[in-house]
Amino acid sequence: MTKLKDLLVELDQLIGVSGDEVLVANYIKEQLSGNVDEHSEDALGNQFFIKKGSNSDLKVMLAAHMDEIGFVVTHIDEKGFVYIGPVGYHDCRMVISQILEIHTDKGTVKGVTGSKPAHIVSAEEEKKAIPIADMHVDIGTSNKEETESLGVRVGDFVTFDRKGQYLNGGKVFTGKAVDDRAGCAVLVEVMKRLADKDIIPTVYGVATVQEEVGIRGAGPAGFTVQPDVALAIDVTLSGGTPGIEDKAIPVKMGKGTSITFYDGGLAVPKKLAKHLEKVAEEHNIPYQRDVLLKGATDGKAISLSGHGVLTGTVSVPSRYIHSGVGCVHLDDVEHSVNLIVKFIEGLSNKL
Repeated sequence: MTKLKDLLVELDQLIGVSGDEVLVANYIKEQLSGNVDEHSEDALGNQFFIKKGSNSDLKVMLAAHMDEIGFVVTHIDEKGFVYIGPVGYHDCRMVISQILEIHTDKGTVKGVTGSKPAHIVSAEEEKKAIPIADMHVDIGTSNKEETESLGVRVGDFVTFDRKGQYLNGGKVFTGKAVDDRAGCAVLVEVMKRLADKDIIPTVYGVATVQEEVGIRGAGPAGFTVQPDVALAIDVTLSGGTPGIEDKAIPVKMGKGTSITFYDGGLAVPKKLAKHLEKVAEEHNIPYQRDVLLKGATDGKAISLSGHGVLTGTVSVPSRYIHSGVGCVHLDDVEHSVNLIVKFIEGLSNKL
């Protein structure tokens, strides 16, 4: 059985830009084979993993999104340079001077994001971040025909060329897609730990698609499950680094799982947030209260599905979110798993 520590590494390495989450889905299916009672998927690619409890009418939905932010090829010029657009939200300052991978039908093509050398940049240009639309990807070819001969086409997805790793042998993991492969790792581990347990609720572990481009998969998934209570599993902003005041981001990486009380897409019903808090305290699970004024998770769409769903969010604090070097602490991932497992084990009726 793959350990939680290794799950993070293996999930992060997979390519799964919004709309092309197949590799991630296949990996999760492989990991959960034999650990769940049923599996299905919908037309969008959402994956449903079901652990039956003694009460089939009491349904819990857990949702973690498989997709990662990335780019898409928008143009190839006559000199062979490739132009890209963002898939999901990017800070363009993080994109320049990076090695990227273009995922073509013929295989992976590597390139670098280039721009003018500093020697000829004007004083005015120095003050501005370079928009992604003004960057080019240099793949070492001399013309359009040569670029296309490698398989590069408009519409191909592009990701950062990164190998996920634990920094200096410690517990801090950095990778290109911790948002939300950290959440996927939590989901997989929760379902594994529930496999041999006698529980009352029936649990639907859902690996969702297209969260990063408008939270498009979670709504239909919620409509399919029609749960009594749902938890989105994602990452959240972590403070504690230079330039970020505690009052701006009080949540810290390495200090426990995060229980959302409010975010930009979901005002978590107080009874659910407080219940999660009570579970954490009863089981001595380190946790932090989280308020995120901007940003949203799958919880937004799930809460509005069907006739409305009681929905909360459990998150792993992450530094440098939405970049190629996102960081999470392994202990926070473990605490998130423990909180959700204990929440489910203690659930016998609707909240």
